[in-house]
Amino acid sequence: MKKSIFTLLTLSLIFSFAGCSKKNQAVNQSLNIYSIIHEEETEALTKLFSEKTGIQVKYLRASTGELVNRVLTEKDNPNADVLLGGASSYHIQLDKNDALLAYKSPFAENLPEYAKSSDDTWTGFCVLSLGIGVNTQRYKEKFPDLPLPSSWDDLTNPLYKGEIVITNPLASSTAYLFVQNQLQRLGWDKGWEYLEKLAPLVGQFPDSGSAPAKLIGSGEYSLGVSYIHAINKYRSEGFNVIAIAPSQSAGDVDCISIMKNTKNINAAKKFVDFMLSVEAQELMSSLDFTVPVNPEAKGIEGSVPLSELDLIAYDVNKASEEKDTVLDLWSKTVK
Repeated sequence: MKKSIFTLLTLSLIFSFAGCSKKNQAVNQSLNIYSIIHEEETEALTKLFSEKTGIQVKYLRASTGELVNRVLTEKDNPNADVLLGGASSYHIQLDKNDALLAYKSPFAENLPEYAKSSDDTWTGFCVLSLGIGVNTQRYKEKFPDLPLPSSWDDLTNPLYKGEIVITNPLASSTAYLFVQNQLQRLGWDKGWEYLEKLAPLVGQFPDSGSAPAKLIGSGEYSLGVSYIHAINKYRSEGFNVIAIAPSQSAGDVDCISIMKNTKNINAAKKFVDFMLSVEAQELMSSLDFTVPVNPEAKGIEGSVPLSELDLIAYDVNKASEEKDTVLDLWSKTVK
């Protein structure tokens, strides 16, 4: 009997130490993230991840252009383990430059094909769709007799000169998606004609993809090109803004990827799994009105489901292949 008790105590201590060891291993793990998504969402998601795993997270929040350039520059000895956010064309670009690690998360199994790369180097976690944001109060004051724009072509009305804000495509994935939207819906030549006609009407080309929604929300501009979810977030906070979803818009996914030479591979994989989970995607939707990619996750009330959007067959590979050429032409001929 004494021997049995001694054996049970010994086993109990072994399992107890093993459990402590695993917990300590998690606590000792760390993760460094480059984040393109908003500060509020980044903070909430990383905090929840740390609470669930014990893994300590540090992040740098910056624009798409800055962080993509950092990943390329640091690819042999990265300072970050994960790139969080950014449209798929940017992750494709990084993959072609051999900067990403292939990882097939078990949570990606039931995701739609458009949200997964063929070589498992990036995975989408929310749907992005472009729209026209309108500050209804300023618009009524500036254009009392003019109907609201309902199409991308309506934005080229000369009366709108100085009242439109669009992000700089040299720095922002949001603006590059807009540029590709026009090139792919109209064709190369007509697409550039459209962009050259629109650019002189734009009052500001800020670098941050979140800027247009903020600037129309604050009433500094009447119109802005932004992601629909960003506009709806400001509307929910009481700003006089509405989101218009033009026909023939481009849709993409916000993606996550792991740096090829990451020093914290296990923690990075766990964070990818976390971002693809129902809990993480519903948390992000509750903060930012995004549409989850995970079919089991529900978008917050007020987010716009895909069924209500008229999207072109957006070619992400074409957008990635043309990126250098398009941005070079933009800087030389448009702005």
